[in-house]
Amino acid sequence: MDFSEKNGSPGRNVYSEKNDCFEKDSPEKDLFSGKGVYCLIFENRNCKIEVGKKGKFSFSPGFHIYVGSALGPGGLKRLQRHIKLSRNRDRNPRWHVDYLHLNSAFRLVSAVYAFTSKRLECEIASRIGGDSVSGFGCTDCKCSSHLFYRSKNPLSEITEVFEASGISAFVLKL
Repeated sequence: MDFSEKNGSPGRNVYSEKNDCFEKDSPEKDLFSGKGVYCLIFENRNCKIEVGKKGKFSFSPGFHIYVGSALGPGGLKRLQRHIKLSRNRDRNPRWHVDYLHLNSAFRLVSAVYAFTSKRLECEIASRIGGDSVSGFGCTDCKCSSHLFYRSKNPLSEITEVFEASGISAFVLKL
């Protein structure tokens, strides 16, 4: 497993998915054990997508950040599911974000995650703030959105948000 520090800063680990982290008996599968919080960073071109019962959404070209939690029994295996779905595009959508994974205009470029049993998803979403897609990915909380837009790659911004929330960010570059 190739972990390295990003920009020499302690607490920021980068894992490049050059080695497939989905091999059945590989040690990398431990990346997805435990509970946590995560952000998916998509790069996308201009498009309109039908998102289940939510209706049609227009997306500007750039980057979209989805904030999610992995506190259930599967923990961060949920993150692994997201990565596989973006790669294979072989399942029916279950959550709002799945529609992004399945659309060819969107490409998952990075995932930022942290191990925690605390409910930090809404705090992270609040700290990211800014341009957002109203009502996206937040049907089980009071947030206005869990999907945010940036014109430039927000990877360093997201790792800083994690650190400001008191958790160490791990980065998967996909």
